[in-house]
Amino acid sequence: MSKGFKRLPAAFLRLSNGREPVREWLKELDPEDRRIIGDDIRDLEFAWPIGLPVCRSLGSGLWEVRSTLTHRKIARVIFCVYDGHAVLLHGFIKKTQKTPKPDLDLALKRKKEMER
Repeated sequence: MSKGFKRLPAAFLRLSNGREPVREWLKELDPEDRRIIGDDIRDLEFAWPIGLPVCRSLGSGLWEVRSTLTHRKIARVIFCVYDGHAVLLHGFIKKTQKTPKPDLDLALKRKKEMER
């Protein structure tokens, strides 16, 4: 899917203290899991707007990239569309069927801070 141009380039959210939480989270994962998530983000970049199974709206301007990792793990990267980019706000390993409220709240808080 990487032929052509990026329709929605991805960018890591950078906090006021210089940290990039999604980049830091990705670096903690196994190389194979990082590759899988990277492939899914690349699909988002080149095929936007893209639906299931890769992306899904969470409401409030938030979207998720859905990745199935090794060892039957599931990961989510929550992003928003801002200034022509998919800004990666929060990443986590999903352990329940429903996206946990604290993860949604954190992503929404980061989105609001970024938009100021």
